[in-house]
Amino acid sequence: LFRSVLTARAAELFHENLDTEEGRLIARSYFKERGFKEETIQKFQLGYALEKRTAFTTQLLSEGYQEKFLLNTGLSFKSERGEVFDRFYGRVIFPIHSLSGRPNAFGGRTLKTDKTVAKYQNSPESEIYHKRKVLYGLFQAKKAIAQKDQCILVEGYADVISMHQLGVENVVASSGTALTEEQ
Repeated sequence: LFRSVLTARAAELFHENLDTEEGRLIARSYFKERGFKEETIQKFQLGYALEKRTAFTTQLLSEGYQEKFLLNTGLSFKSERGEVFDRFYGRVIFPIHSLSGRPNAFGGRTLKTDKTVAKYQNSPESEIYHKRKVLYGLFQAKKAIAQKDQCILVEGYADVISMHQLGVENVVASSGTALTEEQ
């Protein structure tokens, strides 16, 4: 329960960051470049993780969330020296929702061109997130899938979002490169 409350708050905070100066300059510009409308940004609860390496962790700790839950959900990690850092920083954020609509994990995409920085940073497996069982966008697509009795699988987050925006809503993406039996 605490973990799902925490990930819900994380999704809210990342989404709120879109309205910071940094969020407007970086994330909103990227989403606009991709052609994402405001209603689409809201529907998928897209967000932004600030560039500062400890901004997220510091904020959540100040709100009373426990470090152990930040670590258990993978939102934060502890360095070898015992310092706690944000897993996601300086990235646009794609919340990964459960079938019931709770954000259980996150995908973060860097907008930097530095080849030494991984393009995507994803939540690790946790008690509430099992990558092999998740299809990105399934929560948003489940009604259309049931109505059409058909599901379209695309490559990634932005593909799902773009298709939904075009009115094709029975679309999902695998959380990885290959489909699993659970998916």
